[in-house]
Amino acid sequence: MLLWGCLFIMLNVLLWPEIRTASLPLHMDSVIQILARIEKEAPVLHHAAPSLLLMSESSIDSFQHLLLSGTPSPEELKLDPLGPELQALATSLARHRVNSGQEYGVVLAPDGSTVAVEPLLAGLEVGLRGRRAMAIPLEFRASNSSSEVRDTHKEAGSTLLPHISTTPQEFGNMSLNPTILPAVHANSPTSVDNLLAVTLTRALGVAFLPGPGNHSPTGLGPDGCWDQLSAPKTFSLLGTEASSALTVSYLNGALDGVLLGDYLSRSSKPHPKLTHLLAQYYGAGVGGNPQFRSNFRRDNAANLTSQESLAQQIWGSLLLLQALEPSNPQMANLLQTQLAEVAARAAKEFTEAFLECPAILPRCRWGAAPYRGSPTMLNLPLGFLYVHHTYEPHQPCTSFSQCAANMKSMQRYHQDTNGWDDIGYSFVVGTDGYVYEGRGWHWVGAHTLGHNFLGFGVSFIGNYTATLPTAYALRIVRDTLPRCGVRAGHLRPDYKIHGHRQLVHTDCPGDALYRHIRTWPHFREVKKKL
Repeated sequence: MLLWGCLFIMLNVLLWPEIRTASLPLHMDSVIQILARIEKEAPVLHHAAPSLLLMSESSIDSFQHLLLSGTPSPEELKLDPLGPELQALATSLARHRVNSGQEYGVVLAPDGSTVAVEPLLAGLEVGLRGRRAMAIPLEFRASNSSSEVRDTHKEAGSTLLPHISTTPQEFGNMSLNPTILPAVHANSPTSVDNLLAVTLTRALGVAFLPGPGNHSPTGLGPDGCWDQLSAPKTFSLLGTEASSALTVSYLNGALDGVLLGDYLSRSSKPHPKLTHLLAQYYGAGVGGNPQFRSNFRRDNAANLTSQESLAQQIWGSLLLLQALEPSNPQMANLLQTQLAEVAARAAKEFTEAFLECPAILPRCRWGAAPYRGSPTMLNLPLGFLYVHHTYEPHQPCTSFSQCAANMKSMQRYHQDTNGWDDIGYSFVVGTDGYVYEGRGWHWVGAHTLGHNFLGFGVSFIGNYTATLPTAYALRIVRDTLPRCGVRAGHLRPDYKIHGHRQLVHTDCPGDALYRHIRTWPHFREVKKKL
């Protein structure tokens, strides 16, 4: 009971309309500090646990109200508020939004990723209350259809799924099934997963709807840069896609909400304190499992659903949203078939361009010094991937702080000792689950003498003369990074992989690693140049 009350206070404060300047840094540790204060100060409650996303009727929208119904009123709780400093921080995180190239409602996590707070908390709330498959009323499914589709529904009505049991125990047992929900009728989703809907699928669907005047959908948005890493306050988006609210930070928060909500829904009561759960998830791993932490959110989330099931969930969320917001100009005249096409496109783009791609931390995230001079642009797509190891640093890096320090050390050596304009590698792979951007997809590197214009140089941090990188790190370089490079048009589909030693007189990438990459499908032998 105490925990529920703590959660209510946090979100109640988060949604205050006043805008204040938070004095605490926008860091996940500060969010955990809010929860810790509430857990300590809130009195024990003697009634049903309130919703994590409880808010005033004027703040909650119709979609959330439907999926998170039954929340008690603030008057029922009678809980003491937070102090002014934590209130100011909570207010600054009230709602995720993007405005004029800046993103609000996000915090820097210890793993180096940036996380939107709102979808994270939404997932935690659903997990505490119970994950459910919620039936979509038949009138919602048919209300926007053409007469032909309505007739099809009438004929197929007896084949539509009945109301699905919504007990947490029954649905929790389904959560590790790759399809998440039972198969639905091909022409109409019959239910939505409340956990996916409030964290991810509605946001995905809306981002891929046609814009006003049939403009192109905003789609997936960019990552960004903090003004400072030690005490982050302002987060500015990169690139030209800043109009999309479906940023990397939002998707990180949504996936964290899904994973932790699923965990809470399946865990026995009393539920663990959120302060402990978040500290573990953004630290060494929940329950001591190093794979169940934020560093590996994409892989872990991919194990919970398939692209096909996700498309059905997005479609169902759009059907609900259209029925609940009939005046929404983006959806007012769209038929079910059009909503289904939007859902399929959103699921495909999210799965292939985000979920199945490695997380690449941009240069600003590890504290890169400026490029010296003017970078030369590559003529894309390229046909080669050159594999390296750093040798020095000698040991693999297993945390963001260590990997970022290694990146800065290598950049100083390359610039100050070698006299290069920047760190030489295109990308560097740590043992923490992340790829670190060096010169990236667009700038000519300084990694493979005589071949820098022809391919990308990817290096593993560590010395791999006698041992191999982790299986996860190897899979990034063998599979996910090049696959996503091909999809984005940076790498040719028939690309070739070479070890550094095949082209330059060097022992790089180490004997053990070189023997291993020779077994990769895209590896090709070449005549060594001395």
